[in-house]
Amino acid sequence: MIHLIRVDPRLHTPMYFLLSQLSLMDLIHISTTVPKMAFNFLSGQKSITFLGCGFQAFFFIAMASCEGLLLASMAYDRFVAICHPLHYPIRMSKMMCLKMIIGSWTLGSINSLAHTVYALHIPYCHSRSINHFFCDVPAMLPLACMDTSIYEDIVFVSTSLFLLLPFLGITASYGRVLFAVFHMRSKEGKKKAFTTCSTHLTVVTFYYAPFVYTYLRPRSLRSPTDDKILAVFYTILTPMLNPIIYSLRNKEVVGAMTRVFGTFFSTKH
Repeated sequence: MIHLIRVDPRLHTPMYFLLSQLSLMDLIHISTTVPKMAFNFLSGQKSITFLGCGFQAFFFIAMASCEGLLLASMAYDRFVAICHPLHYPIRMSKMMCLKMIIGSWTLGSINSLAHTVYALHIPYCHSRSINHFFCDVPAMLPLACMDTSIYEDIVFVSTSLFLLLPFLGITASYGRVLFAVFHMRSKEGKKKAFTTCSTHLTVVTFYYAPFVYTYLRPRSLRSPTDDKILAVFYTILTPMLNPIIYSLRNKEVVGAMTRVFGTFFSTKH
């Protein structure tokens, strides 16, 4: 997806620039947890260094936060394109798109750095065995030998800011978009808009639902088994499915694949 959007001039639009960043985030996201998990499974080892755990926690939280904000930016892009098409060149200029991308990466990284630094400075005096398949900060808290209730409240607020509020914004945007789509006169325009929005909503649902359900529940209602099952969705399935969903359900991307890879294969032949 990143390569297609970079080399095909027809995909040089704000929506696809945002999509290329989403693809990059997904790539980093899945690379943070899956290689180490696969290595541990195949080798029989189940250990990670303290520094490695810190890096894993940082990149996981950073990508989760960045992606939450970026998905909200993509929803706003579709809202302006469909509900205010004449204002689109101004509201979604290249500079505005760049600000959204930089803002997502910066705010997500700052949020992650704060959580990671705190988690690494907590004194751990109980078992060092994390009941998870990666270094998830909430899974590390039960191992601490200090009261972490205040920090758990901070996690709740952080999750609300970076996941719940963007999710509510996305829901409102697409609610307005779907209302506008149903009142379109052009059947072709209605079909194209509905396909694009349904694609985005599929990605958003797969990403946000497990995250919000996991991190906004009180600690007393959470179980390690449920957390691990839900984590599979946002650490493995969603990053893996996003490129497939966006490519197979998008005629412009399919056309770009035909032009770019068709040229490659004919050249090689």
